[in-house]
Amino acid sequence: MKLKKLVVIAALFFNNQINYSCSIFAYVGSQLCKAHVLKGLSRLEYRGYDSSGFAVYDIVTNDLVVLKKPGKIAELKMAALASSCDGYAALGHTRWSTHGVSNEVNAHPHTNDDRTFALVHNGIIENHFQLREQLSKEGYTFKTETDTEVMVHLFDQELKKTDDIKKATLQTVRKLKGACTFVALHKDHPEMLIAARQRAPICIGVGEDGMHIASDFLAFADKTNQVFFMPEKSIAFIKKGAIFAYDYDGNVLPIETKTVNLQPSAYEKLDHDHFMLKEIYEQKIAIEKTVAHLHELGDKVWSQLGLTPQQARTLFSLNLFGCGTSWHAARIGQFFFEKIAKMPTSVYLASEFRYMEFFPCLDCLFMSVSQSGETADTLELIRYFKKFGARLATLTNVATSSMVRETNGHLLTKAGPEIAVASTKAFSTQLASLYWLAHRFALQRGHINMEQMAQAEKDVLHAASVLEQTIDQYKVDIIEAAKTYAQAQRIMYLGRHVTYPFAMEGALKLKEISYIFAQGYPAGELKHGSIALVDEHTPIILFSHQDPVIYQKLVGNAQEVKARGGHLLIFAFEGQDELIQLADRVYTIPRVAPLLEPLAMTGIMQFFAYQVALVLGRDIDKPRNLAKSVTVE
Repeated sequence: MKLKKLVVIAALFFNNQINYSCSIFAYVGSQLCKAHVLKGLSRLEYRGYDSSGFAVYDIVTNDLVVLKKPGKIAELKMAALASSCDGYAALGHTRWSTHGVSNEVNAHPHTNDDRTFALVHNGIIENHFQLREQLSKEGYTFKTETDTEVMVHLFDQELKKTDDIKKATLQTVRKLKGACTFVALHKDHPEMLIAARQRAPICIGVGEDGMHIASDFLAFADKTNQVFFMPEKSIAFIKKGAIFAYDYDGNVLPIETKTVNLQPSAYEKLDHDHFMLKEIYEQKIAIEKTVAHLHELGDKVWSQLGLTPQQARTLFSLNLFGCGTSWHAARIGQFFFEKIAKMPTSVYLASEFRYMEFFPCLDCLFMSVSQSGETADTLELIRYFKKFGARLATLTNVATSSMVRETNGHLLTKAGPEIAVASTKAFSTQLASLYWLAHRFALQRGHINMEQMAQAEKDVLHAASVLEQTIDQYKVDIIEAAKTYAQAQRIMYLGRHVTYPFAMEGALKLKEISYIFAQGYPAGELKHGSIALVDEHTPIILFSHQDPVIYQKLVGNAQEVKARGGHLLIFAFEGQDELIQLADRVYTIPRVAPLLEPLAMTGIMQFFAYQVALVLGRDIDKPRNLAKSVTVE
């Protein structure tokens, strides 16, 4: 694939893509910690929830106690509460299965044959097959289907060779390829936890009564706001009052903590039934905070992105890429940059682009869009581009994410933590940020003036108000309509121009949480094959457009559907009477500035998917087979 244009990369903190992800939480300190670790795991369950486990150095038996359960973490909590075990050092894990089915045997933590240590792992060990064969020849037997058990036996072997825990840890991590972040607890060192970071994130919260180790600082946000983010390819030995960190060569690393503040309400549903519903209703405020932050940046946005004002004026092109919802936001953003800033822009799937030919462009910006800032496919692409000296930036919701640390500059959205697996406010704040940035580039390149820049900010805020207003206006009708649409076996979403990638996002939302097969499709391509699927049993959801020419084309597509007995649910704009009359059901949206149609329709699109999933009794915040943070490829 030729890279003709400029590339842009973006990231956020709570992740928003389908992935292979798990969560780790551990504690060592002066407090009995079983309840604390279990509570922390509950906060991270969005990262993986098909099994869970817990290990503690029990102060009564002076031994390791390991508890594991398939299913949701509630099962583990019941088992742990029924047990009298507790101690001052413990670790836990929630799993999203990659190697081996979800059962008690494959659940983490895993232990060596002597049960002298327990280990939890996040990621995929790419050379596990070769290591498994080697270790089997050397007398090790495997009880699970997981790649993690390879790490356990390898660490056991190295420890027996050296009898030095630091050397054994270094020897182990040097032999592992892929994403292999882990935390381990050894019964001979009950006052210490061992951690390693490779690709998948891990951080350490420094508290007064001890240390909290987690995949995501959300787990311990109520205990401390002082956080050490372990660097890539590092190990650490963590005690109550100290952290000793090293790179893979054994060199001492400095311990630099960052202050990270998080409101307790971020991980509480408050008066909502689901986090997703809460986050749908938080969008207007999140967009307002994002725009206020960007407005305050002003001209400083260029240095924030790692650019000079001159570079912003003369950049040849832009490429945006990401995965899942972030990819959809980037595809919508392409229209912003090309129409408003007159910048040639391409959009690519990070998971695919890594395996295409890459032609370096020194006069391009590479900017990713990622909900978590830890998305493995996107992060690996960043590292690949760095080898060519590419100019890199990231759009993210989290200043402490790996993408921020590994790129030349970044732009922050202000969505706040997003707990539900299906992204809502992360998507809308990405759209707001990309729209704003496109105007800022246009201003810098002489295509608009300051008055138009100010109007663009007002236009985004107006679209945010429409987003919220339409939910309130149509929520009763959507709740009732969901009973009908929940009976469909498949649903097709149609759009044109900027509403085509929005249709893909609408389809993704529905299938993520309702499990109904849905496809986002360009309306103009309907007659080139997919119209064969149109019948009275397949609802067609059509997202309109305000441009008169595109609107008339959509009217023609709607007529094609009706001529074949199709059922049309139309999201139309005020005054589009011809289209409205073709609808079996219609939601009419107030007009907004050109290209902001997707932002205005985002709220009711998401609310519709939510209500369909609710009718079907789905686990909306934690859909089957999905997890939130994309930390392995």
